[in-house]
Amino acid sequence: MVWPARSIADCHAILTAPGSRFETETVLIDGVPTTVWKNCPATLRDLVTNGRAFAARDFLVYDNDRATFEGFHRAVATLAAQLAADGVGKGDRVALVMRNLPEWPVAFFAAASLGAIVTPLNAWWTGAELQYGLADSGARVAIVDPERLDRIVEHLPTCPAIETVYVCRQGGSLADPRVRHLESVIGPVNGWEDLPDLALPTTPILPDDPATIFYTSGTTGKPKGALGTHRTMTTNVMTTGAALARAFLRRGETPPAPDPAAPQRVTLLVVPMFHVTGCSATLCGALNNGGRLVLMRKWDPLEGMVLIEREKVTATGGVPTIAWQLIEHPQRADFDLSSIESISYGGAPSAPELVRRIKEVWPNASAGNGWGMTETSATFTNNNSQDYEHRPDSCGVAPAVGEMKIMTVDEPFRQLGPNEVGELWCKGPMVLRSYWNKPEATAQTFVDGWVRTGDLARLDEEGFCFIIDRAKDMLIRGGENIYCIEVENVLYDHPAVMDAALIGIPHRTLGEEPGAVVTLKPGARATEQELRAFVLERLAAFKAPVRIAFWPETLPRNANGKIMKSDLKTVFAEESVA
Repeated sequence: MVWPARSIADCHAILTAPGSRFETETVLIDGVPTTVWKNCPATLRDLVTNGRAFAARDFLVYDNDRATFEGFHRAVATLAAQLAADGVGKGDRVALVMRNLPEWPVAFFAAASLGAIVTPLNAWWTGAELQYGLADSGARVAIVDPERLDRIVEHLPTCPAIETVYVCRQGGSLADPRVRHLESVIGPVNGWEDLPDLALPTTPILPDDPATIFYTSGTTGKPKGALGTHRTMTTNVMTTGAALARAFLRRGETPPAPDPAAPQRVTLLVVPMFHVTGCSATLCGALNNGGRLVLMRKWDPLEGMVLIEREKVTATGGVPTIAWQLIEHPQRADFDLSSIESISYGGAPSAPELVRRIKEVWPNASAGNGWGMTETSATFTNNNSQDYEHRPDSCGVAPAVGEMKIMTVDEPFRQLGPNEVGELWCKGPMVLRSYWNKPEATAQTFVDGWVRTGDLARLDEEGFCFIIDRAKDMLIRGGENIYCIEVENVLYDHPAVMDAALIGIPHRTLGEEPGAVVTLKPGARATEQELRAFVLERLAAFKAPVRIAFWPETLPRNANGKIMKSDLKTVFAEESVA
C-alpha cells in the first residue's frame, strides 16, 4: 500500500463535507470568525442527556462501586437540585477538590448543568495551594473528599466566599456547620439508580457561556485560572472521533458509521479528572458516547493489569509512563491484556522506541500521541495509526476545526514557513479566550482568537507539528506541569539559600524530573535532605526536586542577569533516570 492514500487536506475536506457527521460551520466567538463542529453537543448538560441513552450500561467503575448511566443521570439531577436550593446559580463558582472517584463527574456535571462555573483544583496541591485556588476563584461551594477536607479545613476562614462544603466518603459527625455529607444528598454510588427521577436544570446556557476554571501555573509563580466555556469543553467529543475517522481515510478506507450496537469502549482512566486531559478529552467523550470509565485510587501497573483483564479494557494511556510500565512489568504475561485496542498519550516527551514496543506487545492495537495544554482544553493535535508509525517524533496535526502557525518569538511577530522553528500559535473552538481576573496575562497569551503556546516548534509541509523545546520556563514530569519559578521561589525562602535554579533531569518514562542547583549564602549550611523537606512542606510532592546539587559560587548568568540553565544541565548529566 502506498502511504498515505490521501493528504491531510483531502481527508479533512471529505470529513467535513455538507451533511456529514463532522460537518463544520463558521461562527463568531468574541467577534472572531471561528470554524466549529456543526453537530457538536452545545453544552455540558447536553452530554448528560446524551449519556442517558445508554441507561443500562455501566458508566463508572471504582473498586466495588458501579454506576450505570441511568444512576449517574439521577445523581447529577439530584445534586443539581440541591445546589440550586443552596442558592448556586449561573456564573457562581463551584470548586471540585478530590481524586478520581465516581462522585467527581457527578459534582462536575451537576454544577455545570446549572450554568455554574466548575473549578476543579489539583488534588495533589497542599492546603495553602488549595486555599489560593478557592479564594482566587471566589468559589461559593466546594465538593471534596476526606483527604482534601483535612487539607483545607484550617484555611476555610480565609475563604470568605465559601458557604458550603460537601464531603464524600467521610464517616462520622462533622464539626464545622458549613461541611455536609455528600451522601446525605445522593447516597452511595451503588444506590444511585434508586434516586428520584428528577429533571435536569433548565437554566438557559449558550455554547460560549463560561463553564470551567482549570488552574495552570504561570511564570509569576502563582497559578492562573484558565476560563473555559461549554464549547471549549465539548469540542473534544467531536475532535477525537474525527481523528479516528481520518486514520481510515489516510489508508484509503471508508470510516465505519457509528454503531449503537457496537461493543462498549472501556477506558482505564489513570490521569486525573482535575486535568483537562482526564476531563475534556476522556470523561466528556465517554459520557456522550456510552463508554465505561474504570477508575483507580492511584496508578499501580499491577493493579492496572488486574483491571484491564477484569473489565476487558480497550483503551488506556494518558502519559508515556503508563505504556512503559505495562510493557516492561515482569508479570505482564500473567494477565490477559488482549482486549487493549488503543494506547494514547501526551503531556510528556515520548521516545519513538515506544511506538515499536506497543506494536510488539499489542500487534492489533493502535498507538497515538498528541499535544495540548490547559489553554487548548487538552488535546489539540493528534498523531495516530500509520501516521504515528511514520512520524513517531511528531505530535500530529491540527483537527479540521483547528489552525496552527509558527511565529517569531519576539515582536514584531511574523509568520514563519515550513520547518522553520518559532513559537507555536493555535486557534480553534477548543482554545480559551482569557484567564480568570488576569487581564495582563490574558493580553499576553490570547491574541485575536489565537493562543501563544510558549512552545518552540516547527510544522512540516503537510502540517505535522514537531515540538522542539519549551519557551516557557517549565518542566513536565509525567504529564504534570512544574513551573520552575514556583519551586525556585520556595528555595529562595530558605534562610541558607542565596541562588537557585530548577532544571530537568531526563527520565525514560516520566520524560523528566525536577533537579535543583543552589548556591548557599556565605557561612550558611544546609543539606540536600533539608532543602527537599523544606520544599515538600510548601508544595505538592511532584514539584519537589528529586536531586539538589550545590554550586560553589553564584550561578552563571547572561548579560541580562538571567541564569543560564543550559550551563547547569551537566550537573545531572550522569544522573538520568531510566
